[in-house]
Amino acid sequence: MENPVVSFVKLPCAIQLGALQAEVEALLHISPLVDVWVDHVNKNDYAGGWDVLPLRCQRQHLNAHPVLQGFAIADGDDWENLPVLEQCPAIASIFNQLQCPIKAARLMRLKAGAEIKPHRDHELSIEFGEARLHVPIHTSAAVSFIVDNKIIPMRAGELWYFNADQVHEVYNRGTEDRINLVIDCVANEWLCEQIRSGVSQ
Repeated sequence: MENPVVSFVKLPCAIQLGALQAEVEALLHISPLVDVWVDHVNKNDYAGGWDVLPLRCQRQHLNAHPVLQGFAIADGDDWENLPVLEQCPAIASIFNQLQCPIKAARLMRLKAGAEIKPHRDHELSIEFGEARLHVPIHTSAAVSFIVDNKIIPMRAGELWYFNADQVHEVYNRGTEDRINLVIDCVANEWLCEQIRSGVSQ
């Protein structure tokens, strides 16, 4: 019997939310990091403000413009932390709990009143060997993250997998920006087991 396709699931992870929020607050206001946040390149996929701070990128882009660090995806397994992560032990502690190879990682800010339109990231799910994980850091009840027409009940300080190969959309109808840590991983046996066992709980 084949495993059912998972739309989303909460995963176990020890997260220090207060420390995480303090790190992000510093990244929002300390120069020169303020200038490293870049607008998401897929302009047709959103309305309002949606920007990104790269945390891990492919080695060939370590000294490149943040746009390349955040969005240039080529074949290869050479992923490295950017220097900014040296200031972020709470984020690093999340990475250290993942017993799978980590590819790209970034902070993604959806500004108040903004929306991410319905779209798919083709073949980005465990069925295709890759997993996208989210940790909400600043969020509210006014944020709706919808996958396959179902709302993910994400709360700040939780780790979630969602199937990005399915149609998904996000709406920030609040008055404050939503900021998530987003991690793309290789869906190895450990991670797939975490995801599938989470569904049955």
